[in-house]
Amino acid sequence: MAAAKGFSASKRFLRARVRTGLVRSRNSLTPAIQMTVCAVGAYAFAEYVLGHQGPLFAATSSLIALGFSRDPRLRRVIEVGLGCTLGIVVGDLLLHWLGAGIWQAAVVLLFSILLARFLDSGTIFTTQLGLQSLLVVLLPAPAGGPFTRSLDAVIGGVFALLVTILVPKDPRREPRKDVQKILHELAEVLRECGKALTESDSTIAWHALIRGRNCQPLVDRMRQTLRASGEVATLAPAHRRHRDELAGLEHSLEYIDLALRNSRVFARRLTSAINHAALSDEAIESISEVLQETAAAIDEMTIGLSEQSEGTRRVHLRRARNDLSDIAARLHPKMLDVQRLEGETVVMLFRPLMVDLLEASGMEPDEARAVLPAL
Repeated sequence: MAAAKGFSASKRFLRARVRTGLVRSRNSLTPAIQMTVCAVGAYAFAEYVLGHQGPLFAATSSLIALGFSRDPRLRRVIEVGLGCTLGIVVGDLLLHWLGAGIWQAAVVLLFSILLARFLDSGTIFTTQLGLQSLLVVLLPAPAGGPFTRSLDAVIGGVFALLVTILVPKDPRREPRKDVQKILHELAEVLRECGKALTESDSTIAWHALIRGRNCQPLVDRMRQTLRASGEVATLAPAHRRHRDELAGLEHSLEYIDLALRNSRVFARRLTSAINHAALSDEAIESISEVLQETAAAIDEMTIGLSEQSEGTRRVHLRRARNDLSDIAARLHPKMLDVQRLEGETVVMLFRPLMVDLLEASGMEPDEARAVLPAL
């Protein structure tokens, strides 16, 4: 029986894994074609036009520069080119002073890695500088001298930039997906807090806190995506008109990040309030209703920040602002039937979160604060 269950679980896992892999491969088809054409084109240019023999670095640097990373491509191109050039310089100098051999290669590699980390934090830069210095010590220089590899790396990077400029992907697609995920998680954090209140279960509030903490990598990833997307929108003429939308997403992300941080503080305080029975039944009902309505308003904001049509975005953002403003106008302990001090603290901690959400939806800071009832 146990073996049958294990076999069935393995089949489900394999089916899910294959299905996920097929979806990922399908979504990666266009970038894969771009990377293939770019790598082969850079290799052919270096070999047939410039006469380099086996210019592997032209192909590899183009693959690294395009890649599937969220880092800006221009930075990757610069890291590959500079890392390759400096690695050859360092390798040649140390080879001249130390000679060739295994222990010399170890010294060169260690020194190159430490030098790269001293100069820059980029992973690609460190890898290229260390690899090139090691190749200089261990392998004979290619025809045309050691700096032929450096030129090949620059050629690959230039081809990658040409692909970015001439055949760019929509720079708004990934940031839209990222903001959807982040706002969905924020809405669920508030819904879990509301559920914790109605069920008087501090464990649910604690789970909401953990969920909020787990959102930080999503925020960091979106910041990285926005940097790369902004670069594409700047380099590619076809997408320069989208720079304002990307700037708007970046502006909203800063306040969404603050709202997430405040939601974690709120969830932690709510856990304590539930444990100490600091809220009356009327206050529980009122605050839970506020949390559910705020989550619904965040859903509206999600559509407003991720929708393709500009008109639709404006409609949903305006609706989200109106809904959030109505909720914010009720954020006073007396209006929510809160009487005890610890319960008042819960309401007070929700007020800055609401201001962050209003600013994320496009409201000016002074106007967002003015919506809150005076204490």
